[in-house]
Amino acid sequence: MPDVPAPGDGLPAYPRLPPTAGLDGLKYRTAAEAALEPESPVAHRVGWGFIALFTLAYISTSLMFLAPLLVTLALKVNALVGIKQAPKSLALVAGIAALLAIFANPFFGKMSDRTSSRLGMRRPWMVIGLLGGSLGILIVALAPSIAVVLVGWCMAQLFFNALLAAEVAVLPDQVPAAQRGLVAGVLGVCVPIASVTGTFLVKLFTGNQLAMFLVPCAIGGFFILLFAVTLKDRRLAKADKPAWSLREFASTFYVNPRKNPDFAWAFASRFMFVLAYAFLATYQAYYLLGKLGSAKADVPQQIFLGTLAQSVVVVAASLIGGKLSDRTGRRKIFVLTASVVYGVAMFVIATASNFNGFLVGMAIGGLGFGVYVAVDLALAVDVLPDKGNAAKDLGVFNMAGALPFSIAPGIAPAILAIGGGSYGVLYGVAGVCAIIGAAAILPVKRVR
Repeated sequence: MPDVPAPGDGLPAYPRLPPTAGLDGLKYRTAAEAALEPESPVAHRVGWGFIALFTLAYISTSLMFLAPLLVTLALKVNALVGIKQAPKSLALVAGIAALLAIFANPFFGKMSDRTSSRLGMRRPWMVIGLLGGSLGILIVALAPSIAVVLVGWCMAQLFFNALLAAEVAVLPDQVPAAQRGLVAGVLGVCVPIASVTGTFLVKLFTGNQLAMFLVPCAIGGFFILLFAVTLKDRRLAKADKPAWSLREFASTFYVNPRKNPDFAWAFASRFMFVLAYAFLATYQAYYLLGKLGSAKADVPQQIFLGTLAQSVVVVAASLIGGKLSDRTGRRKIFVLTASVVYGVAMFVIATASNFNGFLVGMAIGGLGFGVYVAVDLALAVDVLPDKGNAAKDLGVFNMAGALPFSIAPGIAPAILAIGGGSYGVLYGVAGVCAIIGAAAILPVKRVR
């Protein structure tokens, strides 16, 4: 990526940042300065105070997403309709809500890029997303029918994606290229930590359905608000606000793959990888009940143990992988290897005959997942088509993470039908998806 041009080199000059560090210096930043190379004289390293608060906020957002997705949503659906109808009903709820999330993330990313509030560009959407998403979770918790569960989960997906779009944009906003692997690696531990925390909280409050849903929101909301309050957010002058048009609105959900092939291949790689994860995350409760024959009362505990086994490995792999990626200057080999390892993990889970086999597969998956999430986001930021629309383009990229959660519930019943109801077949297909995700990263040329 090019440096910010200097005056006199024939390209527009942009105002320089004040010489500050840590959380300071972003107030006057323009859209064109969203991502600076380390060689630029205005690029600066972020401090560990910023990284810690950013990480806590990201963990909290993941916690509010994952606690329902991994455990409580499936159990709520099962309680309403029974185990025979639960997979189809869950497919309806998760699929429609994820489809909404596909469009919500880039839309709110675009809105964030256009926000000229005195509170900043990202902060207002963090607060709005937190409040609206938490209300959606409350509706799910109290829902007397699948229809009301669908309304609540759609609302939660809509607003939590507004929160996520604003948070993700902070990475190119404030982190220089030389630290992106490190920071992305730290952020990579957020999902496993949130998974363990969420499943632990659900297990802790088993029997109290309202607390199972709302405690993760209360804990996560505190840290998100803390980050939002302390963030020295970017400001956009009203005079610099882009003009609004129907064509521009349509572009919110699209990046031309012919003009930006590297971005398109990175999108395809993430899509296939997350599709594999979506099969596992959405159906692991029914996998334990159906394939391994677990008792319903044991499922929260078993999901917690499986998530813990995976997450311990994810944390180490993510931190090491991100740092090695920065040190070597390479991204592709890490993403490719991680996808292959995750595919192997899905095959192990597919062939497991007992809970111990499931735990082994989850631990192997943690290795692949940890390295992938550490480096994939850094690679995506490196190939962004337009640094001035970072939140919008990252929103489009995040569609690759949302779309699989709509597609997986839609096609899983068909895979199960073809496979005679075997969740082993379903996770075998998941493994193939991860391998395809590895192959998709090979054509990327702008990064090594």
